Amino acid sequence: MNNDQQRWTEIEHLPEWDEEFYDVYTAKKFGKWVMLKTLKADLRDKPEMQQMLEKEFDVRYNLAHPHIIMINDLEDVPGIGRCIITDDVYGDSLAKLLREGKVTKEHVSKLRNQLVDALEYIQDNHLAHHPLRPENIIFTENIGNLKLIDVGFDQRESLTPTDTSEDIYNYGLVIKRVLDHCDVEDPVLRRVAERCLDPDPKRRPRTIQNLRLALVNRSTQRLYLWIIAFLAVMVLLLVWISLCPPTPKI
Repeated sequence: MNNDQQRWTEIEHLPEWDEEFYDVYTAKKFGKWVMLKTLKADLRDKPEMQQMLEKEFDVRYNLAHPHIIMINDLEDVPGIGRCIITDDVYGDSLAKLLREGKVTKEHVSKLRNQLVDALEYIQDNHLAHHPLRPENIIFTENIGNLKLIDVGFDQRESLTPTDTSEDIYNYGLVIKRVLDHCDVEDPVLRRVAERCLDPDPKRRPRTIQNLRLALVNRSTQRLYLWIIAFLAVMVLLLVWISLCPPTPKI
């Protein structure tokens, strides 16, 4: 057995995970499971597509977030070609869970929280990426952790309001599709999804921070307001006490 055969074993194509320009594989590298992302066969010899693959590797190599797939290396794999090597995130895509009617309350909760965390990280790092969709949202096999697998092909100086608005719109599309095709009832999340899908971008949440606030239940918002009001009263009381002259002793 040659060195490449020892290095790479159990290579398997995962058609459901394929992206527009890429095929996705699972494999073992020296016995450890990883994922491989490589250009589709008819694109591998095109210099501009090879540059796109290498640029995506450069953009994503230094990203580190618990809900975004980690990139480890860029190398040639026998029989496949040049590949981006990522952590293994074997599990089910949201698209598959929707098709099989297996979306649970826990999945919806993670879409409400973990997915927003990932989107915020993407925007904070000014990453241009393909539209968010159920196919690139993965729930890992054992603990059901949410992972995004297609998070950026370019890094810019800044994102435009249009970029941010499109992310929020696509988040609304994902959430509405999920709530329309599962038994989970979440009126707050549905209202937020409808706001995200407003035809007028000015009426959508403007930023991820605004989206977070919209996702907070109103009763929780009222609690926060009461706490803030109480703290404000206490501060004013302390200021008043400190400014009042001491009572003279008789």
